[in-house]
Amino acid sequence: MNLVCPRDYSALKPEGQRLICSAGHEYPIVDGIPVLLLDEREAPWTAISQRLAREGRQEWTPPAPWTPDSPDAIHPHVKSLVAAAGGYLYQELAEKLTAYPIPALRLPDAESATFLDIGCNWGRWSIAAARKGYAVTGLDPDINVIMTARDVARQLGVQPQLVVADARYLPFAAGSFDICFSYSVIQHFSKDNARAAIQEIGRVLQAGGQSLVQMPNRYGLRSFYHQARRGFAEGKDFDVRYWTPGELLDAFNKAVGSSRLSVDGFFGLGIQPTDLPLMPLKRKTVIVASEFLRSLNKFVRPLLNVADSIYVHSVKSSSAASAAICSDS
Repeated sequence: MNLVCPRDYSALKPEGQRLICSAGHEYPIVDGIPVLLLDEREAPWTAISQRLAREGRQEWTPPAPWTPDSPDAIHPHVKSLVAAAGGYLYQELAEKLTAYPIPALRLPDAESATFLDIGCNWGRWSIAAARKGYAVTGLDPDINVIMTARDVARQLGVQPQLVVADARYLPFAAGSFDICFSYSVIQHFSKDNARAAIQEIGRVLQAGGQSLVQMPNRYGLRSFYHQARRGFAEGKDFDVRYWTPGELLDAFNKAVGSSRLSVDGFFGLGIQPTDLPLMPLKRKTVIVASEFLRSLNKFVRPLLNVADSIYVHSVKSSSAASAAICSDS
């Protein structure tokens, strides 16, 4: 990782269990993981654990590394995270998981291309990218989930680099990554914070590099239902913020480069076809229907307008021609 100070982007030097920049900004290394959060830029989702870790205080002790008792064991923290963050299809899976729900990354295989997973949580997309050959860095503001990601990655035999940081203040030098990826994360930011994160994606991508970011569509079928339930208010704290396709293209075109949209899924957010074997029958039908409509969209393009979850593919502007590696597979 080409780490820099997230305040001024100056180089960081290790001194004991801290990283220090030339301006004197200090960041702790907790159990081998850099914690590069900004005190003066507190995020509404920041939990007490990472605040104490960031400050290097002793009131919080890192959890002991988890050791699976069998090759098929599922990390207990992953069970709760899948139920809490996976949406309505996943709430019943907490104690029923028989395998990790590792999704299929809609990017081709790559030999050591640098890949940043923004908001990696317990690491499912980081693991998917590592299995495709990417050199992965996983980033999340919650040190507890980063440590879970480290445990699960070790269990599954991959080695992503992991860092605790804020998507709005990425602690990487400009042009550090070939690919920036984010799924089910930036959708929870206020639109001002989301635009700040998108601007950072543009900064850390190298010329010709590409981003693939999942976002919710305001006009989606189930999205309309959720917006109606809250009276079409914008949302607060960690609520989902809904974007029109035009808003998304405008934000990414300005901050990253030439952008296009593709369908991720229908009838909800976070629905993945690779999770079909894990689901009870009544949930399988939702996934099958979502995938049918996603396939149909290749021939009926207007279906994108009512998809609930869409991907924004962007290419950072470059004077040299570069081949696009994003695909709709």
